[in-house]
Amino acid sequence: MVLRYAVAGFIRGVTWGYCHGLLDWNRTWYTANPDLTQCFQNTVLVWVPCIYLWLLVPFYCLHLYCHDSGRIRMSCLCMAKMVLGFLLASFGFVEFFYILLERSQDIGHHMVFLLSPIIRSMTVILALCIIQLERIRGCRSSIFLFLFWVLSVVCSLVPLRAKIQLAVDEGIASDIVRYLAFFSYFTIQMAQLFLCCFADQPPQGKPNLEKVFNSLQNPCPVKDASFLSKILFWWFTGLVVKGYRTPLEAEDLWTLREEDTSHKIISDLQQEWGAECAKLQKQEKSLESAPVLGSRLPDQAQLLRKLQKEQSSGFFLLRTLARKFGPYFLTGTLCIIFHDAFMFAIPQVLSLLLGFIRDPEAPQWKGYFYATLMFLLSCLQSLFNHQYMYTCFTVGMRVKTAVMGLVYRKSLVINSAARRTCTVGEIVNLVSADTQKLMDFVVYFNAVWLAPIEIGLCLFFLWQHLGPSALAGIATVILIFPLNGFIAKKRSKLQVKMKFMDGRVRLMNEILNGIKILKFYAWEKAFLEQVLGYREKELKALKKSQVLYSISIASFNSSSFLIAFAMFGVYVMLDERNVLDAQKVFVSMALINILKTPLSQLPFAISTTMQALVSLRRLGKYLCSEELKVDSVSKALSKNGTFSWSKEGPPCLKRISVRVPRGSLVAVVGHVGSGKSSLLSAMLGETEKRSGQVTIKGSVAYVPQQAWIQNATVQDNILFGREKLKTWYQRVLEACALLPDLDILPAGDATEIGEKGLNLSGGQKQRVSLARAVYRKADLYLLDDPLSAVDAHVGQHIFDKVIGPKGVLKDRTRILVTHGMSFLPQADLILVLIDGEITESGSYQELLSHHGAFADFIHTFASTEKKESAIQRGTGTSTKITCHNFCNNPQTACTKQVFLFFLFFGTVQQHHPYPVSENDQDQVPEDLGKLTEADKAHTGRVKLDMYKKYFKTIGLAIIIPIVFLYAFQQGASLAYSYWLSMWADDPVVNGTQTDRDLKLAVFGALGFVQGIAIFGTTVAISICGIIASRQLHMDLLVNVLRSPMAFFESTPSGNLLNRFVKEIDAIDCMVPEGLKMMLSYVFKLVEVCIIVLIATPIAAAIILPLAFLYAFVQSFYVATSCQLRRLEAVSRSPIYTHFNETVQGASVIRAFGEQSRFIMQANERVDFNQTSYFPRFVATRWLAVNLEFVGNGVVLAAAVLSVIGKSTVSPGIVGLAVSHSLQVTGILSWIVRSWTDVENNIVSVERVNEYADTPKEASWNTEGSALPLAWPQSGTIEFQDYGLQYRKGLELALKGITLQIQKREKIGIVGRTGAGKSSLALGIFRILEAAKGRIFIDGVNIAEIGLHDLRSRITIIPQDPVLFSGSLRMNLDPFDTYTDEEIWSSLELAHLKDFVSNLPDKLNHECSEGGENLSLGQRQLVCLARALLRKTKILVLDEATAAVDLETDTLIQSTIRTQFEDCTVLTIAHRLNTIMDYTRVIVMDRGYISEMDSPANLITQRGQFYRMCREAGLV
Repeated sequence: MVLRYAVAGFIRGVTWGYCHGLLDWNRTWYTANPDLTQCFQNTVLVWVPCIYLWLLVPFYCLHLYCHDSGRIRMSCLCMAKMVLGFLLASFGFVEFFYILLERSQDIGHHMVFLLSPIIRSMTVILALCIIQLERIRGCRSSIFLFLFWVLSVVCSLVPLRAKIQLAVDEGIASDIVRYLAFFSYFTIQMAQLFLCCFADQPPQGKPNLEKVFNSLQNPCPVKDASFLSKILFWWFTGLVVKGYRTPLEAEDLWTLREEDTSHKIISDLQQEWGAECAKLQKQEKSLESAPVLGSRLPDQAQLLRKLQKEQSSGFFLLRTLARKFGPYFLTGTLCIIFHDAFMFAIPQVLSLLLGFIRDPEAPQWKGYFYATLMFLLSCLQSLFNHQYMYTCFTVGMRVKTAVMGLVYRKSLVINSAARRTCTVGEIVNLVSADTQKLMDFVVYFNAVWLAPIEIGLCLFFLWQHLGPSALAGIATVILIFPLNGFIAKKRSKLQVKMKFMDGRVRLMNEILNGIKILKFYAWEKAFLEQVLGYREKELKALKKSQVLYSISIASFNSSSFLIAFAMFGVYVMLDERNVLDAQKVFVSMALINILKTPLSQLPFAISTTMQALVSLRRLGKYLCSEELKVDSVSKALSKNGTFSWSKEGPPCLKRISVRVPRGSLVAVVGHVGSGKSSLLSAMLGETEKRSGQVTIKGSVAYVPQQAWIQNATVQDNILFGREKLKTWYQRVLEACALLPDLDILPAGDATEIGEKGLNLSGGQKQRVSLARAVYRKADLYLLDDPLSAVDAHVGQHIFDKVIGPKGVLKDRTRILVTHGMSFLPQADLILVLIDGEITESGSYQELLSHHGAFADFIHTFASTEKKESAIQRGTGTSTKITCHNFCNNPQTACTKQVFLFFLFFGTVQQHHPYPVSENDQDQVPEDLGKLTEADKAHTGRVKLDMYKKYFKTIGLAIIIPIVFLYAFQQGASLAYSYWLSMWADDPVVNGTQTDRDLKLAVFGALGFVQGIAIFGTTVAISICGIIASRQLHMDLLVNVLRSPMAFFESTPSGNLLNRFVKEIDAIDCMVPEGLKMMLSYVFKLVEVCIIVLIATPIAAAIILPLAFLYAFVQSFYVATSCQLRRLEAVSRSPIYTHFNETVQGASVIRAFGEQSRFIMQANERVDFNQTSYFPRFVATRWLAVNLEFVGNGVVLAAAVLSVIGKSTVSPGIVGLAVSHSLQVTGILSWIVRSWTDVENNIVSVERVNEYADTPKEASWNTEGSALPLAWPQSGTIEFQDYGLQYRKGLELALKGITLQIQKREKIGIVGRTGAGKSSLALGIFRILEAAKGRIFIDGVNIAEIGLHDLRSRITIIPQDPVLFSGSLRMNLDPFDTYTDEEIWSSLELAHLKDFVSNLPDKLNHECSEGGENLSLGQRQLVCLARALLRKTKILVLDEATAAVDLETDTLIQSTIRTQFEDCTVLTIAHRLNTIMDYTRVIVMDRGYISEMDSPANLITQRGQFYRMCREAGLV
């Protein structure tokens, strides 16, 4: 009964009156007490939510069908929604039956009332069905139903107000049941809306990969966030609070969402990009096969085709990225369209508000209505804007991941010809600078098409307010555009900065790779000058660009004034009766302020788009460059193989035809540059196949001529991703003679090796490289002269234990490139290479019996090296490697072919690439073998010292005038705004305003002064930034170059390169930009506060609490944001280091088939970087949304206070206050953001300054030194109780060395690896300073003179021949000290004259990065030529002829003997026969001199030297 009365009361309420008319404006609008008609309330307000749901439900169901995330169990939340839904539906049905029964007589009059409850109930039932469907499809939070309940509640607000008003008027007791029924219905609707704000529990039965991501320790909370939390970014608050309490660490960051991971993004993208590449190649082939043209195209046409290919490749890349990320990006585009709609609605509401202020008869409720509407529109504008930005940055992040992944994968398959066209520095630039430009492009692309529409709409609304005078604004815009277009064009031409930056980065990369050589030769100053040369050109281009940018900024910031001045001027001049009132002025100013955004964005968006297109071309060109052909090594059989390094280049191997029996040992011999390494490269598929093919069966292991060592432990380098088998591992270490070395290393095989094996000797590196190959248990071993870098006795040990007939590889096929003739008798097959052709092949005895070139060579050079050894031949009959011509008898080839070539991929685990067996329990202290220091993030706020350092480099004399200039600029802005409000309030006399010309002139003058001040401040800050940047880069460069070698061994080059690329770029551009922005907005805020306080002084009561709230939020945000910036910067360095390492070791990675493991490592590094980048940009959105909501309160307050004080304030002041308060949210948000940007980017100053306090070498030159110019004149060297250690805490590498070397003595230094041979050289050059004792050269204590004074007067030919990219001449003489004749003479003596003479550019021949376009032997000869040029009295040869053949070695030795006859020569030797005629030989053992005498006497003594000679076959 109670229910019946309740329902009856409710129905009487909702069916009150007949439906005679939908709208009655006199009742709704033109009244002091507005209300809607009963008919409208019971029809339109009921049907609007229903129509929304029924119209959109098919599309939503389709969306749910396409996106299945698993089933959600029935939760309390879902149950509550269902119960409340059934209650709501029952209300409608009861109402329907009540009307049907009680009013059946006049049902025709109540048809609308009869339909409305049934429609409403059916709609609620549909909503319940959707709730269940969402649960089944795994939708945890529904925006669709949230909007439905919002509409329902909003539409119920009018009836609610009517009921409350009625209750107030009549009293609630009049019909209490009716009121309770309606309020219950409304309360349930509110409850449904409230429940929709929460997310349901996670779904069950997700795909496996998703389960993995959900099981991670710290998943991203956005997955668990509700729709409301997502749009307001409340899900991020937890991390902000954590960052405020304690500085964030990497462990605090969330793991990436599955859709943001490299694996997910690139696995999808790679297939699409492969298809696009195939299309591009098809296009290219069709162009190449076009008739008539062919290869006889003129140069211009060839260039045009090349440019066309680059353009196409860039377009194809863009299309691929658009297909992958376009749909998600379009959701952001939809958000920005809604944002624009709300943005343009605000000035219209402002116009209505000012109209209300001017109309004394207007009812008060309209003012509050307009104020509230303006607040709601501002809030919606903020929401949609930040959703758009969030979408753009998410897409940008994914594009960055995609491009980095594609570039990395490409670097593993790019062929040698294409690899030579791009240096490591350029590849690093592709993944740093170019990816950043693509990310900017994603953010600003929409402005390219949206900005013109926004400009058009602004001008349209201005026309509505000012009539034809708006055309003056259009004319001003048209005049501003060409100016800024011209500036943008000029600035794009100045993008040569990128070219200079590329050059600087490439040079820095080479300097860091070859730092040891720079120090040996005292070349730091020469290369420092080269870097500074690039830097000056870069800064010169930057300065020009910044001046142009300042003109652009000044014109943009003055554009609002110029447009207003033109329009208002024309408007008042056209007709005396044209009056500027508050409505016209401030609505126009609000529209002009909107107009400023697209006007400023459009040129920037166009510029960003142009830069992005350039970056796309660069990336497309690299990603479309030629790859190693899969069929270079395959199954075909043929004869006379011909191979080259590039399609166009000359063949490096000709008419190669060889069959290798399984399990045999093949030796490849020949002079330097004869093609030995090329033969192995052809077998690996690294060369371009002209004709012929290589067939390989089984797995491959490769030992390159120059050992490629990873920055990892010794054990990691040997295992190379495989499981550790302790017995086999120990056997490999023993066979490769590594056990004595591990005893010396501080943590044994757990010792970390520096980048490129910096802390290992050449022999140790080569043996680690060999151990890696041996451990692999491959079927085929390609060994590129691995024994050249080791001592003779160690070489013999390795040959016997590893390579030879009794070694651990005796059953494997081995192809050994060698210069050691003592090993040749044991080879099953010897291939003699001359100029890329196999001139002779056969066993040792067969070749000797042929009496050919090989036999003559052996008789000449090996008479002292003959050694008895059993020659064991492989008896296997199946072939292992075949190089043949493709054309002959293909049918036979196909029928006989039974070989397979496959790469054996190692098992890779995410965190432990090699599980250690249970019995391998050797524990090593964690830090004992640690060498390199990871890039560490500072914690907490940036210290004040960093700001002091930055501003100190600029100078106080420049900073103070800039602050005054800013104050003057904002004063002018305040003056012209206030002047306008006074003009708007000027009374109208006889239909016009007085002194119009004067007012216009003053307005124009104030605006012009402001424009000049803007230009001045912008230019001044840009120049200050360049001054600071130049000095900081100089300090960084000098600090790095003056660091000792120990610093480079412990600091990864990626960390250093990151400082020179990303951090310097931030100091160049980001810090000055942040300062410009922050100062301009701070002064703008002061102006706005003054204006609002002038209008409504009571606003101080609101502004002050808001200021404290802003400061509070800002402190939360800045602490978190700065730490995220640091973590992101720190995690970026390993990406570059890994890229660098991979590019240099690509051939080894391919040979071992480890591409997948390295790709996984690259993915992990990129993902780790993105885990800090993602929260970093979300933090900005969190700040903006929260601040702008609070800031929108200022708009509401200013508007409401204006409504309250309507009778006391003028429309002009209200217009000024409200139009400026509309800018407050943006200004405050930008202040915090720009301040954070400054603090984030000042971290770059902090990181660049890190190396100021690291230990430095002694000074390069000693001032006032009395050192004679000709020193050393005789070349005597004396060691007095000399000791040396590599690092503090380690054992001495040299112990108590006391030794006197007389002038012109020739000293040979021998000993096993790690005995201290190279340490002597390091001591003489003071690469390492003495731990005790002294060294005297010609009686001068070398510790008392400058390092360059010392190093430039003595010469070394180092073990690792390093060349730099640049001309051959520069590599020989970087200071340009010698004449061409002297250089040619040194080349002739170094046996390089013929080779260089045949080069097209002779001495100007461009050496590629690291000298990769010369063979190792040729590089060593270039190092000899350097020494011959300097010709100092002391020469040190550090295993200098290890990489050359015996004949060349003999020539070099004879050159050294004749050219350095009157010099003191110290030779660290592996080939003992080269030092047998030396004055004395020093035998080193564990840092001591164990023997020292003439070779003959030492042999007589039968000690250690005798044993070494016997092992080498010399006695």
